[in-house]
Amino acid sequence: MTTQKQELDPITLQVISGALDTIAEEMGHILYRMSFSSIIRESQDLGAGLFDTEFNTLCESESTPLHIGSLPGYLAGIQETLQGGKWNDGDVVIHNHPYYGSSHSPDIAIVIPVFHRGELVAFSANTAHHLDIGAATPGLIIDIPDVYAEGMLFAGTKLYEEGRRNEALWEYIRRNSRAARQLQDDLDAQIASARLGVRRFNELLERYGMDTVLTATHQLMDYTERVLRQRIAEIPDGEYRAEGFLDDDGRNRDVRLPIKVCVRVRGDGIEIDLTGSADQVETGFNVPFEGSTKVACFCAIRSLLLDAETSEIKVPSNQGSFRPINVVAPKGSIYNPNFPAAAEARFSQINRVIDLIYKALAPVLPNDVIAGSSATLSFAAYSGLKPDGEYWVFLEVNEGSYGGRPASDGPDSIDSLMANTRNNPLEDLAIHLPMICDRYELRDDVMPGAGRFRGGLGVVKKQRMLTGGFITHECDRHTDPPWGIFGGGEGQCGALEIYNAARPDDVTDMPAKFAGLRVSEGDVMAFYGPCGGGYGDPLDRPPEQVLEDVLDDFCTVGHAREAYGVVVDLDTETVDGPVTEALRSKMRADPRRGDSSSARVDRGGDTARRAPRAALAASAAHRPPAAGSGKRGPAGRGPSGSIGPTDPPARQVPSSRAASHPGTPSVEDLVARLNARLGNDWSFDVQRHHRNGGGIEVLAELKSNGARVRRTGASNGNGSLPLGAQIEIASEAAFRSCAAEMLESVGRR
Repeated sequence: MTTQKQELDPITLQVISGALDTIAEEMGHILYRMSFSSIIRESQDLGAGLFDTEFNTLCESESTPLHIGSLPGYLAGIQETLQGGKWNDGDVVIHNHPYYGSSHSPDIAIVIPVFHRGELVAFSANTAHHLDIGAATPGLIIDIPDVYAEGMLFAGTKLYEEGRRNEALWEYIRRNSRAARQLQDDLDAQIASARLGVRRFNELLERYGMDTVLTATHQLMDYTERVLRQRIAEIPDGEYRAEGFLDDDGRNRDVRLPIKVCVRVRGDGIEIDLTGSADQVETGFNVPFEGSTKVACFCAIRSLLLDAETSEIKVPSNQGSFRPINVVAPKGSIYNPNFPAAAEARFSQINRVIDLIYKALAPVLPNDVIAGSSATLSFAAYSGLKPDGEYWVFLEVNEGSYGGRPASDGPDSIDSLMANTRNNPLEDLAIHLPMICDRYELRDDVMPGAGRFRGGLGVVKKQRMLTGGFITHECDRHTDPPWGIFGGGEGQCGALEIYNAARPDDVTDMPAKFAGLRVSEGDVMAFYGPCGGGYGDPLDRPPEQVLEDVLDDFCTVGHAREAYGVVVDLDTETVDGPVTEALRSKMRADPRRGDSSSARVDRGGDTARRAPRAALAASAAHRPPAAGSGKRGPAGRGPSGSIGPTDPPARQVPSSRAASHPGTPSVEDLVARLNARLGNDWSFDVQRHHRNGGGIEVLAELKSNGARVRRTGASNGNGSLPLGAQIEIASEAAFRSCAAEMLESVGRR
């Protein structure tokens, strides 16, 4: 294929860019308007776009980012597996194999080649989440042995060949799904959407000429890449780290799964390394690398640096936004499993990766990141048998919440970080299915993370079965709450309950994920979504804003006093100004309070580079760049400055220096003892720091299996040392205190 070498004028370029965006949007619109299942028709769990013959994204619909970002992986997988090894005009390929590029098996792609005057020039493609593909349990699957238990797997299979439908394959699909009619009708909608993309792109080629259009696509991708690289180049070079834990794998309860994120910024490129995260598990709670892990990392960086609402310029959504980002996940880990491990239940894990990328970059992007969000997905599958023996299956996505933001509160009841799906109208549910919603509102049993800008509230939804049936639920974050940032409080974990409407007091607490639970008529599943963390010091929140939250039932009177230092008189609906001022002054003087976010101390590099970065976040955007660095950020910052956990064997603890007093255990000794008693399921965090005389005092926390120990440590007033060294000394002292108490507590059990 040839393209003209001369760059196009800006007007022509913008016209073609607008035409491409319109094609993608029309493709997405056709797909959800023509679909029959609610997960596509109402939730719009789909993606659509055009791709060149090198599988570069040319344009994408404004739908779920995961679907669009994964389609280049689908196309690469199809290239390896294409039936007959050759594309023909009129072919329609169906593909969903997680080890050949798909995001996960229920996300089926339809791909149609675009031929222009006999030459293959592009692909029109879409993906959508389907109700049931014949897996081990209806709708969703978690506790399964391998990928073959996920249901029908298609790899480069031609549903149509040169315009003729493969009737045997169509019949096979019909006989291997519990929701066969909806599956086939939704596939027809996908085919119509992809055919529209073929037709519209050919019309564009006829109007402007193939060379002009393809030149425009290359210029647009280069432009997007250039803008993103410019944004990356503004971030100080370094390694930025964060970690968290997943509840379990859906089978081995109370076995936490670590997530470790290292973001390496080098010049105008970024590498996201997930080394140190959990090994692959024996259930479906793994993540396909090409179709999901990489896409989550792309989404995180694009949302931070190319946000459509905050960017001063419009940047086209195309392959250029993926090029500066490299993703690393060791083979055999939860984020890059070995075949044939199952990998269907993967959405909570990738949301948590995005959440932790934000946390890792918080010190150098304080005005772009948000506090910890729910960062998980409540995906519920309800199913049962109709009187005629046919299955009914319903997939529901429940909303989460975002963390507080640099200039506003975290949104309440909103979809997960890398999804864009909508909720299902309750009226539609009641009309078509033997279910009824008893409650659907914001949570009022817990408060979100307090802050200058509070975290968002999660939802509570109670769905009642009107007949017997089955429920599968995929979720997480029942044990690791969303993190607060820059002094903000942490959010709240989620919860799940099952009870019967006739016996509402007989409640069973459920884990976040379970599969194929048989339920009876009147059984209710109650979902409580996590609430986001707070951004900034709660004492900086205007008292009038706290009062509004109290009057709007977003905050209790007690929480207003305890978290925000605001005394509210409900009778007069006013703030007691003098009492509030006195209380806030007292709270600010509390030595346990500080002005930094939770930070992790890294052991690599020299003393200054080991310091937590969150303490410097407020000034990161305002200090002059280091001499000759060409970067924006604190002067003299070295290339290995970090925040977050360290990789084994260097655990997430203070420096490696020996004990400063004879007879005092060294950090290494305490780490070894913790490892021996607790395994890998422990972490150490510096929560806050503040100046105390001439030195630094920190408040730190050691966590393990739900147990927490908090202690302070001080640098003994040595104000002549650099800030980083003082924080390290104080952190080391706090670590020794925390570790000693945790080991003593474990010894008493």
